[in-house]
Amino acid sequence: METLEFIIYPDGRVQEKVTGIVGASCAEVTAAIEAELGQVLNHEPTSEYFAAKVQQSNVANTHTTYSDW
Repeated sequence: METLEFIIYPDGRVQEKVTGIVGASCAEVTAAIEAELGQVLNHEPTSEYFAAKVQQSNVANTHTTYSDW
């Protein structure tokens, strides 16, 4: 589940936390929001940022050999 959490501090700072998005695509999701909020002071990537997407294949390879005897 993809979530964006915002904490707005009394001094106007906004902390944004993204969870559930694997890889650097979280930057694409938050770019428009960050542009409207103003200057970005800091980025701290999470472990999900560095994780690789797992792709499963439905293809099974089989190899059959026959004996000559």
